[in-house]
Amino acid sequence: MSGLVFFSSGSGNTARFVASLGLPGQRIPIRQDDPMPSPDAPYVLICPTYADGTGAGAVPKQVIRFLNDPARRALIRGVIGAGNRNFGPTFGLAARIIAEKCKIPVLDRFELAGTETDTARIRDGLEQFWGMPCLTP
Repeated sequence: MSGLVFFSSGSGNTARFVASLGLPGQRIPIRQDDPMPSPDAPYVLICPTYADGTGAGAVPKQVIRFLNDPARRALIRGVIGAGNRNFGPTFGLAARIIAEKCKIPVLDRFELAGTETDTARIRDGLEQFWGMPCLTP
């Protein structure tokens, strides 16, 4: 299985979820001055949504900066969304935006730091996803 790259704000919800998966992951830093991870193998991105009521600002600026690098963007294979269901239609919006722009699938979504059920489902889903043959050159 390949790795994970994730963004987590100061609340740490996404970081706690990634830790619960027990899989290797590289964190996109909160601070702009900190170095970006440089994955050297295909990865799945886990990204929370930070949007206003209209959906503006859904993808965190740090994630945009990370994906603006062609070498990092070339290795993304899927995205998992995180967020808060209280925000209705914008729940998981960042994942949908990233999937559309990078032409990759949204693999799943979870709320806040996820539940044990979310962890088991997403871990199993990632194992199945990485076990699939690659259909693109």
